[in-house]
Amino acid sequence: MPKASEVKRGQVIEHDGTVFAIRQIDRSAPTARGGGTLYRFKVQGIPGGERRELTFKGDDIVREADLVRRQSTYSYRDADGFVFMDDEDFSQYILSENDIGDAAGYITDGLEGIYVLVIADTPVAIDLPQSVVLEVTDTAPVMKGATATKSNKPATLETGIEVMVPDYITPGEKIKVNTESGEFMSRA
Repeated sequence: MPKASEVKRGQVIEHDGTVFAIRQIDRSAPTARGGGTLYRFKVQGIPGGERRELTFKGDDIVREADLVRRQSTYSYRDADGFVFMDDEDFSQYILSENDIGDAAGYITDGLEGIYVLVIADTPVAIDLPQSVVLEVTDTAPVMKGATATKSNKPATLETGIEVMVPDYITPGEKIKVNTESGEFMSRA
């Protein structure tokens, strides 16, 4: 079992009987004598997507969760939930809307690079790629002088989520969106 100082972003740990995926790690070194380095993990619960922060000292032992990551491709959505197909053995994983959580806003037909997290032969959550390409379906028109000033406007994407985009983005354009922060990255 690794120490808190050895844990990396993306790892999955077990704490107080709940499984969490590490989304961000903040390290702070107190300046007082004898103060040990503290590690603050921003985590997301698996399943369910509950977000919280956990703080550990550098020497604290962290228990890794016993799970398998299976690279998969999104196939379709039906009454039972979201269906993903394993890229290696072509088996299907069905996850409910609760299991998917906020990630549903980034899933489009044929999206590749998704990892289905499986615990005891049961799919419990997904891990999205760092960024996805989505089409802008609705946004305010381009304003004159928008290139001279840096301002943002809300835009609705093909999956229904809303992100802030630069003024020069128009409906029909494809943009790259960060799946962790939900922020505009660039045109695609």
